[in-house]
Amino acid sequence: MSKFPVSPKKEQELISEMQRLLIKESDIEEKFIRCSGHGGQKVNKTSSGVFLRHIPTGIEIKYTKERSLGLNRFFARRLLVDKIKEKLGISTQKSKEIEKIKKKKLRSKRRNKKKREE
Repeated sequence: MSKFPVSPKKEQELISEMQRLLIKESDIEEKFIRCSGHGGQKVNKTSSGVFLRHIPTGIEIKYTKERSLGLNRFFARRLLVDKIKEKLGISTQKSKEIEKIKKKKLRSKRRNKKKREE
């Protein structure tokens, strides 16, 4: 039985990424919290939200978007890995997308400036 209700491939990718960044499960403090919002009585009655604190870095993650506890645990850990990567200066998919948008805006700004000069 796997830890998270996701595909074994995704689970293994997350675990190997955590090992590569030297993130140990023993360094993560995990609490389960009540969610709110969509999901009706299910999320109001059960503690399916996840709060993670990475003790060495002090990074805190709260994830309550899914109705399933297992999915929230998986996504919270994935978000934690991304935050630690950002702190270490390693580029993530999100930072690459932001950089791409900045370049696109800069090109557009240059084009508009040239048009105004003409």
